[in-house]
Amino acid sequence: MHLHLDPVGGIAGDMFIAALLDAFPALSSGLHAAMGKVGLPPGAHCAVLAHNDGILSGRRFELTLPAASAAPHAGRDHHAHVGLDAVRAAIAVMGLDAAVGARAAAIFAVLAAAEAGVHGVNVNEVEFHEVGALDSIADIVGAAWIIDALGPATWSVGALPLGFGRVHSAHGVLPLPAPAVVRLLTGFAFFDDGLPGERVTPTGAAILRHLACSSSIGPHPGRLSTSGLGFGSRKLPGLANVLRVLAFDMMHASAAETVALLAFEVDDQSAEDLALGLERLRACRGVLDVMQSPVFGKKGRMAAQVQVLAQPEETAAIAAACFAETTTLGVRHQLLARSTLARHETTIAAADGCAVRVKLARRPDGALSAKAESDDLRSSGARSSREELRRASEAAALKQEAKHGK
Repeated sequence: MHLHLDPVGGIAGDMFIAALLDAFPALSSGLHAAMGKVGLPPGAHCAVLAHNDGILSGRRFELTLPAASAAPHAGRDHHAHVGLDAVRAAIAVMGLDAAVGARAAAIFAVLAAAEAGVHGVNVNEVEFHEVGALDSIADIVGAAWIIDALGPATWSVGALPLGFGRVHSAHGVLPLPAPAVVRLLTGFAFFDDGLPGERVTPTGAAILRHLACSSSIGPHPGRLSTSGLGFGSRKLPGLANVLRVLAFDMMHASAAETVALLAFEVDDQSAEDLALGLERLRACRGVLDVMQSPVFGKKGRMAAQVQVLAQPEETAAIAAACFAETTTLGVRHQLLARSTLARHETTIAAADGCAVRVKLARRPDGALSAKAESDDLRSSGARSSREELRRASEAAALKQEAKHGK
């Protein structure tokens, strides 16, 4: 299945939940059961409501909390700061399925990394304010439950509305889009429809980054099977404040696709600076891979040959990034056909509490292979510890898939 998110009015955690429940109403009872484990205070109310804004009809995910409720373990000061460890601990004791808890913790980790970059601190020093509140924890847990319930899927998102103005936060007055959103969605496509305010929330941005959404549906989206509309709480002048989801059945879609290959050589840039430039290229929207190899250039000089594999629609922007990040004076590019194996990603909760993403692929003989995301192994210590975590995560992912008969 492929799921395309169309951010007509923008995206937030509650809009994501509402849109998916509108498309897949059978998930509603399971979501309510998951919400019952969040530990909402007495007087809290969670509901999925039919909604019509006079333009379109769909659903809203509404969570109302008593006025004195905010962050977990905040004591009497309900606006106290909440660290990532406290959020992880709160999720860990909810009794969620391991995969759901791990995915929720992973979304918060993505958000924490963005906040750490914005404020120039270590990830463990990040303290959540608005995002650490119970309603945002509920949004992220709900989103994680739905993503897991849908099973293997690919995701894409349309161009995001920029919005503008300022917002009051625990850090003071911040520009819009919020700095954490800007960091999370660097490389994503935006457009300006002239409407002010916050159009993409940090929670919505973290979900998009966690899902690793591509920037387009692709040339072979498959058969449209269902759709859904999820409304936000704001009213936008002349525009429905809605997130639309389109679900495509990929059973009849071709496994062949077209990719762009950009290539160039560099012989006058230091190795250190080139490494930094290529790392920034890898972070560009639409880049699938960046490879570097040594070659002999003109006059027998050693040079670095760089090849960038990318989504075709991003070729112009990525070529511009190649010029910006390296000293090359020319970039060759061509379109190539490639065949891909069916694959999807799952998240495994490791024994030490960290979340490890594992990519699973179906081989031609029907066997399933697993590969742990190396970035998620970095914090596990020395090489032997990383290798142990890799083997355990891959084995757990394969066992999980076998249990579900996938």
